[in-house]
Amino acid sequence: MNAVDPVLPKDTDNPDWDSGTAELGHLLRPGQLDLSHKVILYLDDITVSFDGFRALDRLSLAIDAGELRCIIGPNGAGKTTMMDVITGKTRPDEGTVFFGQTIDLTRLGEPEIAHIGIGRKFQKPTIFEHHSAFENLELAMKADKRVRRTLFASLIDDERDRVAEVLRQIRLDQAADRPAGLLSHGQKQWLEIGMLLMQEPKLLLLDEPVAGMTDDETMRTAELFVSLAGKHSLVVVEHDMAFVKALGGKVTVLHEGSVLAEGDLDTVQNDQRVIEVYLGR
Repeated sequence: MNAVDPVLPKDTDNPDWDSGTAELGHLLRPGQLDLSHKVILYLDDITVSFDGFRALDRLSLAIDAGELRCIIGPNGAGKTTMMDVITGKTRPDEGTVFFGQTIDLTRLGEPEIAHIGIGRKFQKPTIFEHHSAFENLELAMKADKRVRRTLFASLIDDERDRVAEVLRQIRLDQAADRPAGLLSHGQKQWLEIGMLLMQEPKLLLLDEPVAGMTDDETMRTAELFVSLAGKHSLVVVEHDMAFVKALGGKVTVLHEGSVLAEGDLDTVQNDQRVIEVYLGR
């Protein structure tokens, strides 16, 4: 695969900049995300070593545009390192990572990768606890943050509608004015997911998003993720098999830094290799 110049951060002063959003799978203008082959993320033969330990071992993986993919595997399988490589936190020793057909993520820094449409959520929610849920989403909005805009203008109707829409998506429309610090653990997780959605990501990376949630919150989170699939692509790293089952779709099992098995949950749960290294423990 031949790389072209990566997408650069948005230049609001450039009249040729196309800020429009394309449907998944549509070939965009040069320099924008190319999903013409319906695949949003390619990892090809990725190898990462730390002090002689091979965290990823020729890992190859492809995520379709609009797909909801679950990644499971034992501790030390390489799940977090994989996300670190995708987001630019860790550089691979070997291999390539492409966002769409043309954007080589190994050539970009973390801020650039976030800007072109890849959002990541860590296990512990990071929110502004003294601000309301509405204000958290407002602060996260992908909008003009210049001083004049920030100090002298309130939200326009379209922006308020966008915040209200995301509040409904994350099931917090009834808690819009509640200080974020008073939300339940699950609600705080949803709020951070909402903050990512305000950035209009094309790909969401979610690391154990239901850890610490109640059973009811876990199932509500599954419903949320299923509703987001199609408009966004989601990669979910998780250990909760009931949650993985509720999500449906394809499951990838990592072991010792490479793919051990792939398929629906029933297929991987009945794979003897998976039982031996992960599910049987």
